[in-house]
Amino acid sequence: MDLRNNNITVGELLDNPKSRAVFQRRFGRYLKHPMVGAARSLSLAQLAEMAAVYIPKKNIQETLQELQKL
Repeated sequence: MDLRNNNITVGELLDNPKSRAVFQRRFGRYLKHPMVGAARSLSLAQLAEMAAVYIPKKNIQETLQELQKL
């Protein structure tokens, strides 16, 4: 998947069934958070930076690699 140098929006990723499935499998409980709707306009890079407070960097990197392989 072309992540456009991690500038693809979270909304675009969530609207794509394949990338949404990656997020669901890896971070399912977070997808129910009320802020997910507000995060749709963020870039993937912005989301990764914010998520690093809660999620280990290794998990974030593995997710980015998996999304690139789609």
